[in-house]
Amino acid sequence: MELSILDLAPVPEGADARTAIGRSVRLAQAAEALGYARFWLAEHHNMPGIASAATAVLIGHVADHTRTIRVGAGGIMLPNHAPLAVAEAFGTLATIHGPRIDLGLGRAPGGDGAVMHALRRGLSRNDDFPNDVIELLTYLGPPRPDLAVAAHPGQGTAVPVWILGSSLYGASLAAALGLPYAFASHFAPNDLDEAVRLYRQRFQPGPWGEAPRFMLAANLFAADTDAQARRLQTSQQISFARLRSGQPGLLPRPVDDLDAHVAPHQQRLVDAALRITAVGGPDTVKAQLDALIAQYRPDELILTGNIWDEQARLRSYAIGAEVMGLSSRSAAA
Repeated sequence: MELSILDLAPVPEGADARTAIGRSVRLAQAAEALGYARFWLAEHHNMPGIASAATAVLIGHVADHTRTIRVGAGGIMLPNHAPLAVAEAFGTLATIHGPRIDLGLGRAPGGDGAVMHALRRGLSRNDDFPNDVIELLTYLGPPRPDLAVAAHPGQGTAVPVWILGSSLYGASLAAALGLPYAFASHFAPNDLDEAVRLYRQRFQPGPWGEAPRFMLAANLFAADTDAQARRLQTSQQISFARLRSGQPGLLPRPVDDLDAHVAPHQQRLVDAALRITAVGGPDTVKAQLDALIAQYRPDELILTGNIWDEQARLRSYAIGAEVMGLSSRSAAA
C-alpha cells in the first residue's frame, strides 16, 4: 500500500502566501526523502488561508524542486475550467517533468457563486462533469486524426487521471469509466462506506484502468506524545469551525484550551466531519491508521494535516512515514 500527502499550502497566522508556498516545497522535499509516493495540491478559491488556488502553477513549482516523488492535483475542480485548458496545462507539466504528474478531478466548484462568476463559469457546469471528464481523457490520450481539436502539449502524455469525491456520485462515475477513485474522507466521511462498496462492486475495466484503485484520505497529527499531537490538532479544529461559520481565515496557532475558541456544539460537528483522523504519539497513530486500513482496505492512503508550526508539521509526516514502514523501505531502496 502506497502512502501519500495532500497539501493545501496552508497560510499560517503571522505569515503570508509566499511563506506557505515555501513550506509546501520543503514538505514535498521531505516527503520525497521519506519515501512518500505522491504530493498532491488542492484547488480552492477566495480562501485567505490556502495558497494553492493556481494549482497547476504550484504543481510545476514543487516538481521543479523535487526529483522522484509524483506531484499532482488533489484536485482540479473541473467545473471551473475548460477541459482543453486543463489538458494543455497538465500536458505541459508532463512534458517538462516526465511521467510523475497526476491529475485528480473534482466536481465541486472550489468556491461559492461569487467565485464561479469571477471565474466566468456557471454552477450548471457541474451537470457536464461526466462529459467533461471524457473530453479531457480524450485530449490526454493518443493522437486522434478525426478530432478537430487536439491538446498541444497534452495528447499522448497519458497523464493519470483520478476521480475525487465525497459522495456516491463520484464513486459511480469512477467505476463506470474504470478510473482510480479518491474519497475526501478527511473532511466529509458520511458516505465513505457506501462509496467504497459501490466503487469496487461496479468497477468496469477499460482503457484507463484494469482494476479498482481506491485512495483513502485521512488527517494526521502526530507528535512525540499524545498531548502534543492533540494540541497541534486544535489549529485545524478552530480553522474548520470558522470555515463552517462562514469566516475562513489564516491557519490559527494551536491552543491549550479548545473550549475557549470553539463552542461544544461546534466541536461535535467538527469532530464528526474530521473523524477520519489519526492523532497522537507514534504508537497511538499507528494503531489508528492500522485500524482504518483494516476497515477500508485502501490501495493507497493519503495523509493531510494543517499544522501551524513548520517543524511540527514535518515531524508529523516523518512519524507517519515511520509507523507505516516507509522510512525503512526508503532506506532499503
